[in-house]
Amino acid sequence: MRIDFLTLFPEMFHGVIGNSILKKAEEKGAVSFKVTNFRDYSDHKHSIVDDYPYGGGAGMVLKPQPIFDAVQDIQKESASAPKIILVCPQGETYNQRKAEELAKEEHLVFICGHYEGYDERIREHLVTDEISIGDFILTGGELASMVIADSVVRLLPDVLGNEDSPVLDSFSTGLLEHPHYTRPSDFRGMKVPDVLISGNHAKIDEWREKESLRRTFDRRPDLLNSFDLSDKQKKWIEEFKKG
Repeated sequence: MRIDFLTLFPEMFHGVIGNSILKKAEEKGAVSFKVTNFRDYSDHKHSIVDDYPYGGGAGMVLKPQPIFDAVQDIQKESASAPKIILVCPQGETYNQRKAEELAKEEHLVFICGHYEGYDERIREHLVTDEISIGDFILTGGELASMVIADSVVRLLPDVLGNEDSPVLDSFSTGLLEHPHYTRPSDFRGMKVPDVLISGNHAKIDEWREKESLRRTFDRRPDLLNSFDLSDKQKKWIEEFKKG
């Protein structure tokens, strides 16, 4: 996969893509990153990329020319038609299902805006997807694009080292993930559930399934509205309701 970030603040990305899983993924050849300052594409003598909105109003609006030219340059060197993603509060709310969808793509391009907004022609004629990471406002699109990229890259084959890790994550199964424990089995009187050290893998799997359901029921019951419960899970739900 190739991931491009178009931004006015390229230095913001170095600490994220140069560390942890994203760095390891690039070293393994699973992904390549390129950060482009689209100010470099401005045709203005002072490299201006924003202007006052027609009709008046507060704030400045990003001009179409620098972003169109930057994206078109990227498209010329792309082996496939890239997904061109506008990160903005008006986009579809991001979730794990969207991450899994994007992980199947060969090339992603993130447009990270600042100021009051984008010229509408960017939305209408350039982008393929508009994504929001939540109902709140950030200073710019950089942090949101890094969040999305991180969630996508970890799903790529061999990136995490354990092929089961992303499959069993919260939301990937439709439920929140079950609790985890590690050594020591008794820490200051707080003990690991006996079933996890029993060696009975069938019992362990059942415990994890039940605790995953319990955690979802307690913390995100809304997720159960679209989850196809088995008869066994329905009985557990009734048990949870009784306390």
